[in-house]
Amino acid sequence: MKDPRWVMLALGHLCIAPLFPSATASEPNFTFAERMQRLEAETASLRAELQWLRENPVRLPQVTATSVKAAPASLSAVADGTEEYVSWGEIQSEMRRLAWKTGDMTVVPYGILWGSVGYDTQRTSPGVYTLFVHSADTEGEDGFNIDARRTRAGLKVGGPRISMLHCAKSGGKLEVDFHGAFIVENRPGVLLRHAYGEVYNDDFRLLAGQTWDLISPLNPHTVNYSLGWGGGNIGYRRAQVRAERYLAMSDDLLMTLQASINQNVFIDNTANIDGEPSGWPILEGRAAWTLKNAPSVYGPITLGISGHVGEQAFDGLGFDDAVRRTWSFNTDINIPITHRFGFQGEFFTGENLGTFLGGVVQGLNRTTGGTIHSTGGWFEFWYDVTSRFHTYAGFGIDDPRDADVAATGRTYNHFGFATATFDVTKKMNVAVEVTSWKTLYPTLRPGEAVRIEFAGKYSF
Repeated sequence: MKDPRWVMLALGHLCIAPLFPSATASEPNFTFAERMQRLEAETASLRAELQWLRENPVRLPQVTATSVKAAPASLSAVADGTEEYVSWGEIQSEMRRLAWKTGDMTVVPYGILWGSVGYDTQRTSPGVYTLFVHSADTEGEDGFNIDARRTRAGLKVGGPRISMLHCAKSGGKLEVDFHGAFIVENRPGVLLRHAYGEVYNDDFRLLAGQTWDLISPLNPHTVNYSLGWGGGNIGYRRAQVRAERYLAMSDDLLMTLQASINQNVFIDNTANIDGEPSGWPILEGRAAWTLKNAPSVYGPITLGISGHVGEQAFDGLGFDDAVRRTWSFNTDINIPITHRFGFQGEFFTGENLGTFLGGVVQGLNRTTGGTIHSTGGWFEFWYDVTSRFHTYAGFGIDDPRDADVAATGRTYNHFGFATATFDVTKKMNVAVEVTSWKTLYPTLRPGEAVRIEFAGKYSF
């Protein structure tokens, strides 16, 4: 019996068996001794199969970047795009080496040592990465930056199964980088990226803590730390309570339903504006369909529709306890056309999107206190030249409604990028990128910059 899937079936049976009465144990025709003999025979068979797995290598299926994108977040895996033969003993050895165990808990530390060197033909904001370009009238000089603050450290936690939730797995994640508040560049502050606990299986996921927004879940493969924020890619991280449901509509169609309630975060770089707690949370939702065997394409196609609605409260601009609505409608798509070539992108439209890094990172008119409407999106093509050499090219645009923007605000922003990455080893990656940015202002000259950036990272 060379198919290792029987192990998963056996474990699943053992896990759910306590929830249901045993039919064998209740049959009057079997004596206790006969039942024990049958159990001993089954145990001997399982031990023989387990010994075979330990002594023979198991060929793991290929996991590509495309398949990772199409999988639910709790089920995604990391791979280098190549097939390998891995023995049972090697898997156990690697897990023991990486994991810390205490009782039923397993803690796996990980991190990325990440640095970049970038040159801008005209200064951008905030500088070490780009959200938009300053006007040539205010910051027309060029800029050079070396950044190590994107280095990350984290812990992945695995806990015991939850019997009352059909033996679902439990776990969590804690991750930080160093782009928090700082005094000078070489004295960075810690920035909390992820901190959450979760319960999940193949059918559902429950999560509480801080992680990515549900809306617009994709990101372009740009070296820029900001991932196109302010230039057409919206969505950030915030504290939330989330529920997800995975529904197999057929052998080829998977439907994913997601909903969350989120902490209301108010940001605005205008002086004398203070955010206040609103009366109700930000509500987010997404529905996605994954078609596994679409004609004329290599891998599964995923199409998603998402949105949010809420309100923000603040004091300032002559208002006390002012409340403004925020909402968005978004679509996302991922199409792996061949095993090397594919396409992905997103579209958004909405109002008061500054906290979601839309509207060129503007939510309110700085003069009137009114909300800013904005529409935009981004797209990207990728091509893997080899299993180690990868290329990406794309374009993004964020176009606020001109009448909503103050005279000192930003009325338009776009970026185009071309990126090449090379996997030196499974853990080490280097990349070079050229990006063109353009930002428009109502009364000032545009800001235009070409950014050339080299980055390297080492994962552990």
